[in-house]
Amino acid sequence: MKNISLIIGAFLFSTLFYKQDLGLNLSLFSLLTIIVLVIHNKDAFKHRRTIAFSSLYLITGIAIFFYKSNLSIIANCVAFVTLIGHVSEQKSSIYINWLNGLYTFIAAFFHRNFNIIENEEKVKLKKKVDYGHWIKVIGIPSIVLVIFISLYKNGNPVFADIISKIDFSFINLQWLLLAALGYYLLYNISKPIEVNPATEIDLNTSNILKNKSHINIESAKKENQLGVILITLLNLLIIFFLITDITYLITINDLRAPTISNQVHNGINALIASIVMAILIILVFFRGNLNFYEGNKNLKRLTYTWIILNVILIVNIAIKDAQYIYYFGFTYKRIGVLVYLLLTIIGLITTAIKVNQIKNFWYLLRVNTASAFTILIMSSTVNWDNHITYYNLNYAKSIDFNYIINLSNNNTFLLKYYSDNMFLKGKRKVLIDNKYNNYLRQLNNTDWQELGYDNFKLE
Repeated sequence: MKNISLIIGAFLFSTLFYKQDLGLNLSLFSLLTIIVLVIHNKDAFKHRRTIAFSSLYLITGIAIFFYKSNLSIIANCVAFVTLIGHVSEQKSSIYINWLNGLYTFIAAFFHRNFNIIENEEKVKLKKKVDYGHWIKVIGIPSIVLVIFISLYKNGNPVFADIISKIDFSFINLQWLLLAALGYYLLYNISKPIEVNPATEIDLNTSNILKNKSHINIESAKKENQLGVILITLLNLLIIFFLITDITYLITINDLRAPTISNQVHNGINALIASIVMAILIILVFFRGNLNFYEGNKNLKRLTYTWIILNVILIVNIAIKDAQYIYYFGFTYKRIGVLVYLLLTIIGLITTAIKVNQIKNFWYLLRVNTASAFTILIMSSTVNWDNHITYYNLNYAKSIDFNYIINLSNNNTFLLKYYSDNMFLKGKRKVLIDNKYNNYLRQLNNTDWQELGYDNFKLE
C-alpha cells in the first residue's frame, strides 16, 4: 500500500509539472506531500505541532494559487523543508528541522540504501543484490529478441508489415523521467532522516544557562566593572545620537525622495551595526558566571536601558520610513525595512529575556529563527503587489508609475479598474492596456495545472 502511494504520487508529480509553469500544481503538490507523509508517518501526526506545520505549509500552497508571487513560492519551499524536518524529529529546533528537511529531500535515498548501520545487539545480514545477473537477465534476452525480429522481418513480408505498424511514439521518455524524479523525491520524504550528531546535540541542549564552575568573585567583579563602564558610555552615546537624530527629523524641510531615502538607508545601516554589536556585547558579558554574580544588578539595569534605547532608535527609523512611504508610496524595499525593524525588536526583546531569565545563546537562536519563519509564512499570504498599487494610486503624494507597472500581474486587474474609472489617457493608459491584454492572453493559454485565482475572474 505504501509503495503504491509513492508510485501514484510519482505519476501525479509528472502530470502536475511536466512542461507546466507553477500555479495550481504546486498547491496540489503541497496536499500530495502531506498525504504521503501521513501514510508513512502516522505517529508523527498525532502531535499538534506537526499538524500546525502541515497547516502552515498548506496555507503557503493556497497562497500560490491566489497570488503566485515569488515570496509565496519561497515561503512554500521553506515550509516544505520545515515540515519534512519536523516529521523526522518533533522536538528539535526549527533550524535543525531545516537541516534534516534539506538532507532528507536531497539524499535520503542514498542514506537508506548505502549507509552502513552497525547494531551491537543484533546484526542483520542483507542479501546482496546480484546486479550483474539482473543485467544479463534483462539485457541479453532483449538484444537477442531485437536481432531475431530483424531477421524475421526480412524473411516474412506479413510479419514485417505487422512489426512496422507497432508505434511506440505514445511513450514520452521525458514524462517518464520526470515521474522517476517524482518517485525519488517522494521516496526521500516518505521517511524523513535525522542528521546526527546535530539533532542529538540540539535535543540535549536546553535554553537555560548553567553555572558550570565555582564563581571567581574577583574576576567577576572586574568583568562587571568593565561592563558597567562600557555600557554606560554606550548609553550616553546612543542618547546623544537620538537627540541629534530626532532634532533633524523635526526640523527637516527637504522632502525630496533622495534626501529621505539616504536618511532611511543610512539609519538602517547604523541600526544593523548597532543592534548586532549590542547583542554581541551583551552575549559576551552574560556568557557565563557573570550571570550568577550577585553584584551584577547595575550592569543588568544598564543593559535593559541600552536595549530600550535601541528600541527607540528602531522607532525613529520606522518614523523616517513612514514619512518616506507617506510621500512616495510603498515599495518592496520600504516594506522590507519595516520587516527588518520588526525582527530587530524581537531580537532585542529576546535578548532582554535572555539576560533576565539567564538563558543561553541557543535560546536566542531558537526563538528568533522561529519568529523569522512565522513572519515569512504570514507575509506570503498577502498580495503585496495589489496593496502597493492600491496605496500608491490612492494615497501617495508622488507616484512612481513605472515602478507600479513593472510589478507582477497580481495588480493587473486593479490597474485596469483604475484606468477605466479615472479615464486615463496617453502613455499610462497604453501601458496599462498592454499589460492587461498580455495578461488576458496568458490566462487564456493556461493549462489546468497552471490555474490561479485570476483565471476564475475572467468572464
